[in-house]
Order: sequence, then C-alpha cells, then structure tokens
Amino acid sequence: MKYAIVGGTGVYGGFSSSCEKCIKTPYGEVFVYLIEEEGASFVFLPRHGKTHNKPPHLVNYRGNIWALKELGVSKVLTTAAVGSMTEKFKIGDLVLINDFIDMTKNRPSTFFEGENGVAHVSMQEPYCQGMRLILQKKSNEKNINIAGEGIYVCTEGPRFETSAEIRFYHQIGGHVVGMTSVPEVVLAKEAGLCYGAVGIVTNWCTGMVVEEASATDILNTVNEKKRR
Repeated sequence: MKYAIVGGTGVYGGFSSSCEKCIKTPYGEVFVYLIEEEGASFVFLPRHGKTHNKPPHLVNYRGNIWALKELGVSKVLTTAAVGSMTEKFKIGDLVLINDFIDMTKNRPSTFFEGENGVAHVSMQEPYCQGMRLILQKKSNEKNINIAGEGIYVCTEGPRFETSAEIRFYHQIGGHVVGMTSVPEVVLAKEAGLCYGAVGIVTNWCTGMVVEEASATDILNTVNEKKRR
C-alpha cells in the first residue's frame, strides 16, 4: 500500500473496514491495520500501540517506520496533539508542521548505527512540502480551516514542560510543542518516505494561562477535530 496514516493521541481509527496485520521488524512486532474506506486503500498505524500503552519516550519509532516501509508505503500522514506557545495558534486549530527543534534526550533516533558505515541524512526539508500543499488544497476543498504552518518543538516527555522551558522554546523559534514527532520524522526521512504532519492544538503551553488543560480536555479537543 502506498499511503499510511499514523494516528497520535485520541486518533485510534474507527474505520468501517479494516484488517489487523502483525509486521515483524528488527525492532520488534508492529501491529497495523489495512484499511478499505470509500474506495481508498491505506495503512493505519496507532503510534502508541493498539491500547495506547506506549508513552511518548517508549514508542517503537524505528519498528513503526520499518513496518510501513516493509508494506511498500511511500507517503505518510501523521497526526499529533500539540500545545501552543503563540497566540497565532489557538485551541482547536489545525497546524501544518514544516520543521522541528529536537529537545529529546534518550531515544534511539536513527537506522544507521554504524554496522554498514556512517550515514548523515539531510534534514533540509524533514516535512514534505508536497504533502503540505496537498493537505492545504484538500482542506480548502472541504472547507476545513488550516491555521497556518509552524515549527514543532519535540520534548522527551512524558511530563509536560515548565514555564521557563516554554519561554525558551518560543524564543528560539518554536510555535507548538509535542512529544512524538522526533525521531519519527527523522526515521521517515532516512527510509525515503514522504512525511506530513498535522498538529491538533489541544492546549496552551505551561505558563500561558492560569488553569492548565487536563487529559480529558486534550482528548475532547482531538475527538472534535479528528474526523475532519
């Protein structure tokens, strides 16, 4: 299958016709769903596992991307719940991610561990521009508002960020913050996959409002937006 959707927090599928498949990879087993929906065929992969039991820092990113490559996928659309650190993007907005700042610490982040030599993959355009243009075009056709493009700051998690960290991330150019896009986007680039990401703004980042969002608030926002 050429296309895949990687579902983040709150995006677990709900497709009318699907077939579960286990893909064995060098990094462990990965469960995906082969979908037939309205004449379209694609792979759906729940990023955090079938039962959402993998926290961001323990997601099997290498196994997930390897499995998609094994299935013949060449284009990947991903979703991610994100917090906003700018008034430009408000709760409920959809943001097309165009670059990242990596603040993770302990995650395996490459397929190239030196066994077959050293490789340095360019990150000139980690998020596929062509994918962003298609998403913008389709959203216009379906009257879905895209708030704009933004830079994603990826933190280690699973804790939320401090106010001081958010101020720093904003100062260095970040717009939204999440915990999953890295190393997923890096691995996709290494594997030669066209990778696009839509951020669903679920909350204001720490320090921006007095009352922080709860897990229920975040899931409610994702549920409201995911079918669009």
